[in-house]
Amino acid sequence: MPAEIGVIDLMMETKASAVGGEQYDFLRPALREESRKSAFPVDYMFKESPYAGSDPDEVPSGADLLLPAMDRYGIERAMIPVSGGDEAAKQALKNHPDRFFASYHVTPNNPMKTVRRLQQYYETWGIKAATAFPCGETPQAAINSKLYYPIYAKCVELDIPICICTGVPGPRVPFEPQYVGHLDEVCYDFPELKVVMRHGGEPWVDLAVKLMVKWPNLYYSTSAFAPRYYPTAIVDYANTRGADKVMYAGYFPIGLTLTRIFEEMPAVPFKDEVWPKFLRENARRVFNLS
Repeated sequence: MPAEIGVIDLMMETKASAVGGEQYDFLRPALREESRKSAFPVDYMFKESPYAGSDPDEVPSGADLLLPAMDRYGIERAMIPVSGGDEAAKQALKNHPDRFFASYHVTPNNPMKTVRRLQQYYETWGIKAATAFPCGETPQAAINSKLYYPIYAKCVELDIPICICTGVPGPRVPFEPQYVGHLDEVCYDFPELKVVMRHGGEPWVDLAVKLMVKWPNLYYSTSAFAPRYYPTAIVDYANTRGADKVMYAGYFPIGLTLTRIFEEMPAVPFKDEVWPKFLRENARRVFNLS
């Protein structure tokens, strides 16, 4: 793993989710009883989540939370979500445009409102991506649901990728909407749409690789996975014909510390020529970063 490469992290948050759980209120009606009481609905998976059990008033947010950790581990830029009420994200984007760029979370259950919001946030905040959590919608909407289609078309028009959670989700909700095979129909119907898989795609990682071989604009990011758990099929694909398709994304400060990520990262057996693409170059190209 090379040093001083200017890493681009494709998933950070400006709030410590395991501390203040209000950002998961949208999901709670769909959760099973045992998960509704938790501030962090996937705490059974992330036992050492940053700031778990901390006093929310004592945990910094926005740039104050992220920049010290980014500087320590050589992360040049990070993608953060921006929405109507997230003042910490807006201040980070305003004050540090060289360090942060924005994404906007889309909901398919009001697609035309979402299309208009995408345009608004593109013009106001220069968003570089849309993000989607199909299993987290109420009601759920599969990746290939036609409710997403106006949103996909808008992403093509704006020339921004959409980052979609794939595979069995951590929160205890049904998984079918995030079946990786749904991407085949989407990529067929929207060949110009850049799709970046998030959150692993398990247990259909081999299918994810097969679809990336098939579809030129389908990509994979490593969000929510500690490096020791990167799927072998993804590492093998990056080391062969998929060097331009796999990108680094973390999960700080939601479920993983950057300390853990970057202590484990050098053990990932990427080839020397893959590291710059994985850590930086692919993100710059796919997300149209200057």
